[in-house]
Amino acid sequence: MHNANKPTADDLPSSATLLRSTLIAIVTAAVILVTVVLPAEYGVDPLGVGSLLGLTEVGEIKAQLAEEATIADAEPEAQSLVEPDSTPAVDAEVRQDSVTIELAPGEGAEIKLVMTSGDQATFSWSANGGVLNYNQHGDGGGQSIIYEKGRAVAGGDGLIEAAFDGYHGWFWRNRTDAAVKLTLETRGVYLELKRTA
Repeated sequence: MHNANKPTADDLPSSATLLRSTLIAIVTAAVILVTVVLPAEYGVDPLGVGSLLGLTEVGEIKAQLAEEATIADAEPEAQSLVEPDSTPAVDAEVRQDSVTIELAPGEGAEIKLVMTSGDQATFSWSANGGVLNYNQHGDGGGQSIIYEKGRAVAGGDGLIEAAFDGYHGWFWRNRTDAAVKLTLETRGVYLELKRTA
């Protein structure tokens, strides 16, 4: 067995060389963080390099999926959002819809209005004697927004105005021990009402 010779002091790097190497490593790590990690993981792109490399979109998708999982208040597979098939038409007529769904204990439902930016619709929903957790939100074109949310709520009403083109609506979950009948009524300017989950 052959033993290597012990290095002499001249063979070892100097303190200045070690310091320079450490600083280079820190700067390199910071550049990678700002140009690759932040855009790809969080959709944050302070220098614009992530957009050029296509990484910002990946980060935005990850952030949206994480938000949708939170919105669903359940496992990610419990919610399936449908992306708009195409850009909604500019002109939409006033519509009126009413939907009733029975939610078993632990069951969730999502209903969305296909809307163009600035479209408005009034809504009223009730748990018909029960209570539901809910989240009023929108998504589309890589954007997402939370309008309002609540826990153990018997109903709600108001006006929803689309912040951007896409789907805007509600996700409800029955966290009680009994079935709850949900009724939603909408009236306003939107292209379609869809149950997406």
